[in-house]
Amino acid sequence: MAQQMQEMRDLTLSVPDVSCDHCVQTVYKALSPLPGVEDVHTDLASKTVRVRFDAGQLSLGTIEEVLDDAGYPVAK
Repeated sequence: MAQQMQEMRDLTLSVPDVSCDHCVQTVYKALSPLPGVEDVHTDLASKTVRVRFDAGQLSLGTIEEVLDDAGYPVAK
């Protein structure tokens, strides 16, 4: 039986609209249930979201779409 290799990636996104603890919780609740997400950390000081995820299960596009749907678009 072949084992599927995980392709873990750490990604840091600029999310200018995060400004409070409520934002941190909303971002966490939006991203943490996604398949392949191992860790979500929002830094209010730098207005960034760091996501550790399995790139074999989840794409950057999906992460950006979920953040946008939650009201926190990623700065390009």
